[in-house]
Amino acid sequence: MALIRHFVNGEESGDPARLGPVFDPATGVRQHDVVLASAAETEAAIAAAKAALPGWRATSLTKRADVMFRLRHLLTERRSELAAIVTSEHGKVLSDAAGEIARGLENVEFASGLIDKLKGEYSEQVSTGIDVHSVKQPVGVVACITPFNFPVMVPLWMVASAIACGNTVVLKPSEKDPSASVFLAKLFAEAGLPAGVLNVVHGDKEAVDTLLDSPDVAAVSFVGSTPIARSIYQRAAANGKRVQALGGAKNHMVVLEDADIEAAADAAVSAAYGSAGERCMAVSVLVAVGEAGDRLVPAIQRRLGSLAIGPGTDPASEMGPLITREHRDKVASYVAKAAEQGATVVVDGTAQQFDNDGFFVGVSLVDHVKPGTAVYDDEIFGPVLSVVRVDTFDEAVALINANPYGNGVALFTRDGGAARQFEFDVEVGMVGINVPIPVPIGAYSFGGWKNSLFGDSHIYGPESFHFYTRSKVVTTRWPDPVHSKIELAFPGNS
Repeated sequence: MALIRHFVNGEESGDPARLGPVFDPATGVRQHDVVLASAAETEAAIAAAKAALPGWRATSLTKRADVMFRLRHLLTERRSELAAIVTSEHGKVLSDAAGEIARGLENVEFASGLIDKLKGEYSEQVSTGIDVHSVKQPVGVVACITPFNFPVMVPLWMVASAIACGNTVVLKPSEKDPSASVFLAKLFAEAGLPAGVLNVVHGDKEAVDTLLDSPDVAAVSFVGSTPIARSIYQRAAANGKRVQALGGAKNHMVVLEDADIEAAADAAVSAAYGSAGERCMAVSVLVAVGEAGDRLVPAIQRRLGSLAIGPGTDPASEMGPLITREHRDKVASYVAKAAEQGATVVVDGTAQQFDNDGFFVGVSLVDHVKPGTAVYDDEIFGPVLSVVRVDTFDEAVALINANPYGNGVALFTRDGGAARQFEFDVEVGMVGINVPIPVPIGAYSFGGWKNSLFGDSHIYGPESFHFYTRSKVVTTRWPDPVHSKIELAFPGNS
């Protein structure tokens, strides 16, 4: 059985005293073991990043950009190989794995323009003989803690920006699908990144706590569930670190009566069940306004019978398994509980039978869901779509704004006035108009509001360059020694 090790200071390492299982979700077979880092091993990775920081920070912007351009080429060249790694450990279908690599590449491309992104400002003659300029400098050693559901995309969202800004990184990926992160680290090295600039440690709470408590870690980026994001933010901030912690979601898709129902049904199926619902941007609540639900629910139901669920390596599969057996069982429990709490289970995917021991579950559609029930309130993170019915547009907006999450939302309508009002009123960080999953392109930044984000910076794009740098303002004067004199007054601008 293959052993997945850390990647520290340019080399694979790791004491196999503590191991975690890595399963093939499509078969349920334990295919690898991953070394789980001790506090000492995590500290060694931090030390490697700290030692590499002065040299990387001093590396010219053109050489940093060259690494990013080379990385982009390597990722494009080896995309199929990397997608196969993702599918083997996560379970998502190959096309979905290739899609997440493409979205990660967008941020690599954005980071390749670092020379423009790291420009400061200059003001001449702000006072007699005095000029002021600002520069953007790296924050230092950055910890990047990433989730299982996007083992390539999210690391690239964090790491590419952090490294482009001149920081060094310790990446702690999910121990459930760790191989992709080591593959990425080796591609960075092949692209010319010096040893120690990017280090990968696998682990659990021991590794994470060490990163959060280390005085040598200046900033922490995290993506995961809201309870963990809140805990990460509180602990890291208490230790004086800069933190961006992206949490969970309960994404709503509102369908007005004037919407194209067939298009909305297609969008709902794609957004709710793609990647088995294991996306923080998955639509998990469909809000049907007025009589829209009477046409929309049957339209969605008609589409579900033909969905092909199977191993991600099968080209015919449209949806793969869930990440673990335990998670599959937890998802299934929500469907049973929904019926107990008064909802109508239109399609019960938990009853679907599969031919092997993989972590598969069918897709579920639950109608007449009410706030206050578990299927509505909780982030299920699986292929379960809830339908809430409301009478008016205003009720739909009020429902969304009352939700503690504020990650993504979508509106389907032909009414431009309603769309503009929705965009204006809704308290959510990312909004789609007739777009079910409004993940921004790389030139913008990704992140929600309310309990979907702890910290003040979104991930990737322009806000990532703000997060991974500190601004320094320099005031200069080169006085004529003949006219130099002692001045005790507070500096002015005369």
